Amino acid sequence: MVIGVAAGFLGAALYALSVVVYRSQADEIRPLAISSIKMWVAWPFMLFMTILIPGIAATFLPLVTIALLGTSVMFGAVVGDTVYLWSQERIGVSYAFPIAMSFPILTFFLTVAFLGEPLILSRLAGAVIAVIGVIMISNEQNRKKNDVSVSERQTRFVLLGIAGAILTMVLYATGTTLLQVAIEGVNPIAGNLVRVSFGSVAFVPMIVVARYSGMSLPTRRATKLVIIAGFFGMALGSLLYVTAVSYLGAAIMSVIASTAPLFAVPVSVFYLKEKLTRFAVAGIALTLLGVFMVILGDAFFMWFFTILGQP
Repeated sequence: MVIGVAAGFLGAALYALSVVVYRSQADEIRPLAISSIKMWVAWPFMLFMTILIPGIAATFLPLVTIALLGTSVMFGAVVGDTVYLWSQERIGVSYAFPIAMSFPILTFFLTVAFLGEPLILSRLAGAVIAVIGVIMISNEQNRKKNDVSVSERQTRFVLLGIAGAILTMVLYATGTTLLQVAIEGVNPIAGNLVRVSFGSVAFVPMIVVARYSGMSLPTRRATKLVIIAGFFGMALGSLLYVTAVSYLGAAIMSVIASTAPLFAVPVSVFYLKEKLTRFAVAGIALTLLGVFMVILGDAFFMWFFTILGQP
């Protein structure tokens, strides 16, 4: 549990910091290029780590396991991320993010319905509270930034954007649930190599089509920064993510993964000199409370009521 929680939070922190870099280069590199570059950076790193630690033989897995690992990354880091960015361009982050980041709640129900996980109501309540806190933090961070106004979009595009955000939620939840099934009994390093291999191949035709459709090449400076951020956010981050899922399960890890905006707060306060509002503080408190409830489950309420009962 301790190793899984530590890996999950460290992975979420690395992802959050990498996103700050990606956003800083938004004018010089397209989102699809960012997604592909970070995946291609992760592949050689995971190959090296696999050869160094478990050995390449650890990737000789049953075809069903390989298919599940590949499907999990396609749902999450490939199709899921791409659909989310597409949705965000149409309805803005203030609308797309809350919908997409509700995926831990759906993940909870998927694991209960299909994986036989126990229906722990305190864990469900914790997931809901954490999601609300994350949404509060994210909305506060994006409050002063230019966003897409729904009133300025045609109704059809707005509905498509909302549908894209909902689809993102489903893809993230399904991908995380599939990963829990696939990674059982598999070395996390070898399993992640299989995942990034599928992702790396999948982005090749997507980039080819995008270039044929007129997508401009990123600047050299933006490419270098994305490579560095991709190493920490995707190469290391994805390994930590898979490790955490193998230790904690999909339901708990999905909540921890969704807390990435929490780690962007110190960057905003100390580096960007942004003011920490009461709304953001409330969001941080709710996020931490929700995470503790999810991790501890019923033990959280037992501890809470024990404290209340003390004189």
